[in-house]
Amino acid sequence: MTTSSLVPVILCGGSGTRLWPLSRETYPKQFLALAGEHTMLQDTALRLHGLPDSVALDASPIVVCNAEHRFLAAGQLAGVGIAHARIVLEPAGRNTAPALTLAALQACEGGADPILLAMPADHVITDRPALHAAVVQAHAVASQGAMVTFGIVADRPETGYGYIQRGDAHLHGSDRIASFAEKPDATTAQRYLDSGEYLWNSGLFMVRASVWLKALASCRPDILQACQQAMQQAVRDLDFIRPDAASFAACPSDSIDYAVMERLPVRADLGIPACVLPLQAGWSDLGAWDALWDVSARDANNNATMGDAVLHDCTDSLLMANSRLVAGVGLHNIVVIETPDAVLVADKSQTQSVKHIVAQLKAQGHALANTHRKIHRPWGWYDSIDGGERFQVKRIVVNPGASLSLQMHHHRAEHWVVVKGTAEVTNGERTFLLGENESTFIPLGHIHRLSNPGKLPLEIIEVQSGSYLSEDDIVRFEDTYGRVAAAPVREV
Repeated sequence: MTTSSLVPVILCGGSGTRLWPLSRETYPKQFLALAGEHTMLQDTALRLHGLPDSVALDASPIVVCNAEHRFLAAGQLAGVGIAHARIVLEPAGRNTAPALTLAALQACEGGADPILLAMPADHVITDRPALHAAVVQAHAVASQGAMVTFGIVADRPETGYGYIQRGDAHLHGSDRIASFAEKPDATTAQRYLDSGEYLWNSGLFMVRASVWLKALASCRPDILQACQQAMQQAVRDLDFIRPDAASFAACPSDSIDYAVMERLPVRADLGIPACVLPLQAGWSDLGAWDALWDVSARDANNNATMGDAVLHDCTDSLLMANSRLVAGVGLHNIVVIETPDAVLVADKSQTQSVKHIVAQLKAQGHALANTHRKIHRPWGWYDSIDGGERFQVKRIVVNPGASLSLQMHHHRAEHWVVVKGTAEVTNGERTFLLGENESTFIPLGHIHRLSNPGKLPLEIIEVQSGSYLSEDDIVRFEDTYGRVAAAPVREV
């Protein structure tokens, strides 16, 4: 790695509550394929592929994500051929400034000092060549010691974004930043647009690692100290980097903007120019359902549909079907989002307020505020398709070569029926294979394991019966994914 190499830093935190019910805390929007065949994380990781050779792109991006999402992130990156990402696991959410600091400290390991490009994992950019051209320009500016952000050229008086006021011209097409502005009201937003001086704040940043750490040491030394302690005591867990949880818990929460970027224009003593580079690359932060409608293909009546959805006499609407047919009649400016366990119907102009529904559900203790019926695990996923008093039915899919933990339940027995693929089953002291249409019974208290020795996904139907069916009735003895202590413990 050279001092001028560019390291992508993918900021993969956030819960995406305004895109509920599709996005939830255990499976937020950055892991969903909302605007194409790839998930938003995958699109972000692939975004710099094909960058001109004038910029030395590091092949090992740094991904900062929630510890609970570690297998999701690793699996999705591997799915697009990125096998050597450095995945730093935040013990708790502390906003973007601490996340970038963890990444900068990791990037400087071994004495390196690369330039970092911080990219949120939940943005859409449709014009990759335009992005690459801007990245090349920004790299030249950051190489001279500046901190650069990308300002989106505004095409409407948007009240949902922050703004950046351009100042004097700097280097390579960038401008010094005159000021930052919070999300404006409609009148102010129109004034910003008319002036031609303001750009939308994209949340994309480029800066050399040592420059970021220098700025933070002066502007927010408390954040730097907490992150340094957390990384000094970090441990490697499989392919993950785990900062020390106790040290990171003491870290204040702050954004890159507030912690550093907005202070630089008035801190000439630091010698770090704060610059903005205009960007026109089909950018959207997909902050709410109206933003997804805005970037989606639409019919002659301005309707966007996804999945099995049909319309009659509808205009300017978004219908998304995930598990069944959704039909709309006479809708105008309406969003309908269907999932197997929840349906959202909203006025498209009110989609920013979906977060209030999520807050209300959380206050009521409703599990659907945080989780889907379909639960992803490092070995695959399961879907609870039916249940009642003393029974539960699950559809379980195990990835090729993957295995569940060697485990036991105190309160339930299980029947397994293979419907697709080949299962390797450990049931008590026996280990054997089951093919399609074959089954086995796991008595209460038996040690057992399910594995997929094949090259295709294994699918089974599991029927649980017993007095207690929750997921915390698991005693793990062995686990491929590090979810077991030295001695068997009861854990989720």
